[in-house]
Order: sequence, then C-alpha cells, then structure tokens
Amino acid sequence: QVQLVESGGGLVQAGGSLRLSCAASGRTFTSYAMGWFRQAPGKEREFVATITWSSGNTVYAASVKGRFTISSANAESPVYLQMNSLKPEDTAVYYCAARKSRFGSWYAVTEYDYWGQGTQVTVSS
Repeated sequence: QVQLVESGGGLVQAGGSLRLSCAASGRTFTSYAMGWFRQAPGKEREFVATITWSSGNTVYAASVKGRFTISSANAESPVYLQMNSLKPEDTAVYYCAARKSRFGSWYAVTEYDYWGQGTQVTVSS
C-alpha cells in the first residue's frame, strides 16, 4: 500500500511563509509526477502545483504562481511546497498527490492516483 504523508502545516500571519513536505512510503511505485492540491471549507479541491520527474517541469495554479514553489531532488525524495507571501485566501487543507500517467490534465483531481491525508494551513489577517 502506497502512503503519502504531509507535514509542515500550521497557523501563520498574512505575509508569512510555510514549507510543506510530502513523503512517500510503502510498496515501490512509479509515479510520473507529484502534486499539491488544497481544499477550503465549502469549496472543491483545487490544483496548486505539480512537478514531473522526467524533466523537472513544474506547473502552478495562477493564484499561487510567483508565491509558491514546488521542489524535489528526485523521485525517491520528499516533495516540498514552499509558500511565501501567504494570504488569508490560502487557508485550506493541503493534500499531496501522485500520478502514474503523463496523460490528462494537470489540474484534475481524478488524474491523480494516490493521496495523502492532508495538512491544515491557516493564514490569519
């Protein structure tokens, strides 16, 4: 069983920073990319960022581009989400996800095969 475990969430003031981490454990699996999603109360889960192992390419949601950075050394290392200049609207549960296929939308929840349990990020104004 593949497990993704997030850490690093917490409470921060607007303008502050947090770094989330996602570690994979369990049976070996081949993922094409790892991503971060978030879900605020009463809203649908939304795409934040993804990174592909083959080329190291990254994709960001427009709402976080320039403020968030996704990174990882390689497919066996944790995936990080550095979040700077945080805003109250960034408040959400943040989920780590892995996908096996290179095909399909980067933004669709259904294209990701494995999910973590989520970590809460709260940004106060």
